[in-house]
Amino acid sequence: MAKAFPKEFKEDVLRVARSRGADTSIEEIATDFGISAACLQRWLKQDAVDTGLESGVTTDESAENRELRRRNKLLEQENEVLRRAAAYLSQANLKLGGNPK
Repeated sequence: MAKAFPKEFKEDVLRVARSRGADTSIEEIATDFGISAACLQRWLKQDAVDTGLESGVTTDESAENRELRRRNKLLEQENEVLRRAAAYLSQANLKLGGNPK
């Protein structure tokens, strides 16, 4: 998994990268901050999506999708437990001769 940087650090790097002069490259800025140029490019692209300059999935939408997938997986697991419990109780009821009303 990628190394997590503090939000403030990313904001500082992005601010410097956006306000760079024509004579300063992305690689130089990345090196100055101790990150890879590919990482900085990714941050710049995601920032452009988040600010609406480019189309794509925003950071907030990505986090919401991740949370919804996690919640869905949990609900599927709970549903499977209930399904198995119902099957077990149904089998137990058949072994006891049933309980007709």
